[in-house]
Amino acid sequence: MDTLKINGIEVECVLGDLPEERTREQKIQVDVSLELDLEAAAASDSIEDTVDYALLVGNIREALEDAKCRLLERAAGIVADVCLEDPLVERAAVTVRKFGSVSGVASAAVTLVRPPR
Repeated sequence: MDTLKINGIEVECVLGDLPEERTREQKIQVDVSLELDLEAAAASDSIEDTVDYALLVGNIREALEDAKCRLLERAAGIVADVCLEDPLVERAAVTVRKFGSVSGVASAAVTLVRPPR
């Protein structure tokens, strides 16, 4: 299986369980690693034979902006669901990273790995 990775997707959204986090957007970072067969795309050089990652990034941003998640786990699950909507994707690994949520900690992150449903 081949892998397509998109790293460092920046999203401004509501994410957190504390009262002050529920009233403001903050920047989070998302990485996705998609397993799929890229043989056709390598041969054809055509976007139709692969995942349109510009479209995917837009869909990820929109889903997270709309969701207003409390937990990193939920945000990562939403991103995995968005990735798996593409019929070419056989497996998705998603990391969602939040910065400055705990004093003295650079970031907190959750990684989920999901097969298609």
